[in-house]
Amino acid sequence: MEKNLNVPVTLLKGIGQEAEANLAVMGIYTIGDLLDHFPYRYEDYRLRDLMDVKHDEKITVEGKVQSEPSLVFYSKKRSRLTVRLLVGRHLIKAMFFNQPYLKKKMNINDFLTVTGKWDQHRQTITAQEATVGPYTKPAEFEPVYSVKGSLSVKNLRRYIKTAFETYGNQIEETLPEDLQEKYKLVDRQQAVRIMHFPASQDEVKHARRRFVYEEFLSFQLKMQALRKFERENSKGIPQKYNLKKVKAFIASLPFPLTNAQKRVVNEISADLKSPFRMNRLLQGDVGSGKTVVAAIALYSTITAGYQGALMVPTEILAEQHADSLDHLLSPQGVNVALLTSSVKGKARKELLSRLKSGEIDLLIGTHALIQDDVEFQKLGLVITDEQHRFGVNQRRILREKAQNPDVLFMTATPIPRTLAITAFGEMDVSIIDEMPAGRKIIETYWVKQEMLERVLGFVEKELSQGRQAYVICPLIEESDKLDVQNAIDVHDMLAIHYSGRYQVGLMHGRLRNDEKEEVMKSFSQNHTHILVSTTVVEVGVNVPNATIMVIYDAERFGLSQLHQLRGRVGRGSDQSYCILMADPKTDVGKERMKIMTETNDGFVLSEKDLELRGPGDFFGKKQSGMPEFKVADIIHDYRALEIARQDAAVLINQEDFWGNPKYSALRKSIEESGVLSGEKLD
Repeated sequence: MEKNLNVPVTLLKGIGQEAEANLAVMGIYTIGDLLDHFPYRYEDYRLRDLMDVKHDEKITVEGKVQSEPSLVFYSKKRSRLTVRLLVGRHLIKAMFFNQPYLKKKMNINDFLTVTGKWDQHRQTITAQEATVGPYTKPAEFEPVYSVKGSLSVKNLRRYIKTAFETYGNQIEETLPEDLQEKYKLVDRQQAVRIMHFPASQDEVKHARRRFVYEEFLSFQLKMQALRKFERENSKGIPQKYNLKKVKAFIASLPFPLTNAQKRVVNEISADLKSPFRMNRLLQGDVGSGKTVVAAIALYSTITAGYQGALMVPTEILAEQHADSLDHLLSPQGVNVALLTSSVKGKARKELLSRLKSGEIDLLIGTHALIQDDVEFQKLGLVITDEQHRFGVNQRRILREKAQNPDVLFMTATPIPRTLAITAFGEMDVSIIDEMPAGRKIIETYWVKQEMLERVLGFVEKELSQGRQAYVICPLIEESDKLDVQNAIDVHDMLAIHYSGRYQVGLMHGRLRNDEKEEVMKSFSQNHTHILVSTTVVEVGVNVPNATIMVIYDAERFGLSQLHQLRGRVGRGSDQSYCILMADPKTDVGKERMKIMTETNDGFVLSEKDLELRGPGDFFGKKQSGMPEFKVADIIHDYRALEIARQDAAVLINQEDFWGNPKYSALRKSIEESGVLSGEKLD
């Protein structure tokens, strides 16, 4: 018999056509796939001393029946059977739901083995499994697998046992000895055995540690290889910017740079000088000063004799950036121009001519920047703001407007470090994690819906002082399915409430782009005093006069989204407020509201959001870009992820790694991923 892990599972005794089909649905085709299909949890059937058991823990106990079983029926099919058990020296109650037939099987002084949830306060075990008679469980620690189709866990266990007995000695090591010794990791063959046939929880912990590291290292090696490949195969433009002019520009700014801004400016400057193309993600919380960093980077490029481009998602944001950058850079002799879909006819033709001739140094705009007729004379730096709002193709087209320009992506959505180094591992990541001095903290309050009158009174008080307010709702129109406030109803209610005193505007995703721009312009010019909106205002609107953000049904939003919405206020010198109106029914909902009132730090919130929601929900299921790990969990195993990333970065840059046979298994996973041939990493 051929002993190779790549042989089909059908070579195993007992696997026929039906089992083969069920296994295929689970992605199991070979013996290797079967042995790598690890349990997702373990049932612990060891007998426990009740003195060592925690409340709500799942346990197995053996006791003597001390009372006649008591049976109560709630309906024809619903019942509860209760019996007193003497477990060691503890007299406890065991409860069995909807199993009335057990009453006839239990007699006083019978032994009973029960597995279930322990209620320490009521000294009660709610049974999930029970056996009349002494404890005879053959396996104290039993693996539980995910299965599909008609395949049972019992049969899957049997197949895995046969596979390991027949092919276990073919399992090859993938990690070099030095790394195994460095982290005291068990060898792969032993780790596979433990995962499927453990003797204790402690054993599982050691085997799991090994696979967590192996999975993270394999993934990070691919990411680091992709980064190295892209860097070495995308010759950039070494930009010799005028350091004296750049320093003078920084000194002329109306405020000093924070230490975080200085650090990030240095990282970007090193990229500009480098012969490799910059591929950097700049993260900074709302109000942390990313625009100033972008201005310094763009000015550096311009002093090196190149043009710069800044692409943003909306026209109004493009106008705001054009105004602020023109104000900062025109005194330095920089020609700033704005290109949006509103620039038409003769004006557009003239602008494009000036751009092609090199007369325009910096072009700011929306996706209008990537149209075919937009030609730069010498584009050196492309910055994309709120990069997740643009598709990959849109970002690529702008990048291709020149020969390998440096690329900087900016986002005000704080991405947890674990996600940043996993989803954006091939990019350099810069973080502005410090706020400018003197910036006022937005005061955040959580109130119940019944306090609406008081909230409206507070809003009116701010409006009477010339301020403005946002009111955010989860839906556009009334929904039969969801009992949440909708923007149209709230707009109508507020328009009546403030009638004759204040103007109320309405903004949502179904408006045409020109209608949205009109609504936002009216609000930014203070013609509209209250803007009722869905989450379309989440990104990219700067109205310094707006000091109040009211969010209806706040429990329906994730922490990161609530933080983005809150960041629409607090942009001027006045104290700003965020009011979360919510009646959360779940503990997670209540925890979210509590966290929002306790911190304004977007990075702290993003980590908490990740813990509460998981990576798929953080980015959105379809566009998460997150890899699937069999054993590792990027949230709980983040320290191992950091270590694996550091090790991968060292290995990938060692000449020894690419030739030494001890790394052949690690190299194989990189080669199979296609990153070294320029193919996209899955």
